[in-house]
Amino acid sequence: MSLNNRQIRHLRGLSHNLHPVVIIGDKGLGENVLNEIETALDHHELIKVKIRAERDERRAMGEQIATQFNAEIVHSIGQVVCYYRPNPKKPVVELPA
Repeated sequence: MSLNNRQIRHLRGLSHNLHPVVIIGDKGLGENVLNEIETALDHHELIKVKIRAERDERRAMGEQIATQFNAEIVHSIGQVVCYYRPNPKKPVVELPA
C-alpha cells in the first residue's frame, strides 16, 4: 500500500487531534502491546503510538510496527508515531483520490 502526498496530508490533518492509543514503555514490544496495536488498527485505521525509548530504538520499533502490521507511517514527531492501515471490511477513514 502506498499513499500519495495528498492522502498523507489528509491523514496528518485527521491525526492532529488524536491522542496516543498505545504507549510503549521500557519493556518494548511485548505480545500484549502488539495485540493492542493490531486491535486499534482494525478498529480505528488511523492511530498514534507513543514510543518511550532512545531515538534509534524509536525509529527501529516504529519501522518494525509498520512492517509487521502492513501499516503506513503517516508521520513521526518525537516519541509519537502515527500509523494508517485501511480496514477492508469496515472502512472508517475515506481518503482523497
